[in-house]
Amino acid sequence: MIRLGVNIDHVATLRQARRTDYPSLPEAAALCERAGAYGITIHLREDRRHIQDADVYALRKTLATRMNLEMANHPDIVAVALEVKPEEVCMVPERRQELTTEGGLDVAGQRDALTPVVAALRAAGITVSLFIDPDARQVEAAAAIGAPTIELHTGAYADRAGAARAQELARLTEAAQRAHALGLVVNAGHGLSLENVDPVLAIPHLDTLNIGHSIVCRALFVGLEQATREMLDKLQRQQ
Repeated sequence: MIRLGVNIDHVATLRQARRTDYPSLPEAAALCERAGAYGITIHLREDRRHIQDADVYALRKTLATRMNLEMANHPDIVAVALEVKPEEVCMVPERRQELTTEGGLDVAGQRDALTPVVAALRAAGITVSLFIDPDARQVEAAAAIGAPTIELHTGAYADRAGAARAQELARLTEAAQRAHALGLVVNAGHGLSLENVDPVLAIPHLDTLNIGHSIVCRALFVGLEQATREMLDKLQRQQ
């Protein structure tokens, strides 16, 4: 069965809107875990717009499942990862002006910069994933620098409709097949929701979907535990 990682960044977004100490991220994570989430994803951005350093340390103490820490290749954030030692790190590109991560990491163009960081994280016992567009060149570069896992960027799929969406789904399928052939674990995420996730579940070799914004939005109406459970039910029904 495809597993679900729940991204709780936007629980922190709500908190940071007023710079309060609520809603509680550990409580939010616990609700997702109680619903059956495989792990909790958080993105410690360079600008600290939602998740704060203190959140990473607090969640490390309270999570009952796995922490997946999304991060760009910035020395201070790499240092946090090496100290906290989450179960998994997903390296992503980052621009201060973006509303959310806009594309995949250019692994092929940044091999020299990424290779030592991947090695250092793995030496610390952390599984390293690279967030990439569904492109064979990027998949092969990820394998070449020693990353055991990739996360395929599903944003282009989510943003399109009709024939264009079908083309993006085909790209995701081809990338997943190539990654599997190279021995990589294949995750996926970005922009996925109850309304668009069904076709993605047919992509071969998927291990985990990381989904956040749509679950947090749904939680406004049904609660976070129920919103997580609804997504899990969707994943289970399609297996």
